[in-house]
Amino acid sequence: MSEPIIEVEQLTVGYNQRPLLRNLSFTVDRGEVLVILGGSGSGKSTVLKTMIGLYEPLGGRIRLDGIDISAAQGEQRLQVLRRIGVMYQSGALFGSMTLAQNVRLPLEEFTDLPSDAMDLVARMKLDLVGLEAASERLPAEVSGGMQKRAAIARAMALDPAILFLDEPSAGLDPVTSAELDQLILRLKSALGVTFVVVTHELASVFAIADRVIMLDPEVKGIIAQGPPRELRDHSDIPSVRRFFRREAEPEPA
Repeated sequence: MSEPIIEVEQLTVGYNQRPLLRNLSFTVDRGEVLVILGGSGSGKSTVLKTMIGLYEPLGGRIRLDGIDISAAQGEQRLQVLRRIGVMYQSGALFGSMTLAQNVRLPLEEFTDLPSDAMDLVARMKLDLVGLEAASERLPAEVSGGMQKRAAIARAMALDPAILFLDEPSAGLDPVTSAELDQLILRLKSALGVTFVVVTHELASVFAIADRVIMLDPEVKGIIAQGPPRELRDHSDIPSVRRFFRREAEPEPA
C-alpha cells in the first residue's frame, strides 16, 4: 500500500465565506499523478490554490507530508512551502529575465547557495526539461511549450516532493501538449515526484493520470474518482461517462 503524501479531509473552499465546493476528501499517494477534473467553473483551480496555501479553506484541512498547511505558521509553513513546486496556467515567467534567471528565483529566496552554485542548479533544472541550450533566452524568445517547460524547471528548483500544475496544456498545440505529457511521466519515473494536475484536456488525462477526481458544481463536491479509463467505461453516473467520452447531453424527449 502506497503512503499518502497529501491528505485532504472534509475540505470546503469558496470566496467571501460562500462555499463553492463542500466536504472534499481524498488522498494522493507518494509518486502518483492525480488529475483534478471538472467543467468550466467547477472550482478546479480554486482547490489547487487552496492546497498550496494561496487561499484559506472555509473548512476542513489539507496535510502535505503530514503537516497541516493552513495551521502551519512561521518556519514550519516555510518548510512546507519548500516541499512543493507550482506551475501556474500562464507559466508566470518574468519577461525581463532569462529562463535561467527565472529558475534561479526560488534559490535566491529560499537558499544561501553561492551565486555560481545557483547558476549550476538552474542550468541542471533546465537540462532536465530539455532547455539547457535556451537558458539565456528571454521568455518572449521561446515558444509557448518551452515557456511551460521552463516554468516546470523553476517549480523544481528546490527539489520539491510535490509539483502542482495548473492547466499545463492550455494554449498548446496537440504535439506540444503530448511532449509536455511525456515530460511529466519522465519526471515521475526518474525523480519519484508526486503530481497534482488541474486540466480538462482529456488526451492528457488518459496519458498521465494514475487517478482523477471529478468535481461537479451542482453537487458542490466530488462526483467521481478513480482511474480515468475505469470511469469512462464503468462509471454508473451517465454524466461522468459522457464527460470522458466527449458526448453531448442527450436531447430532451
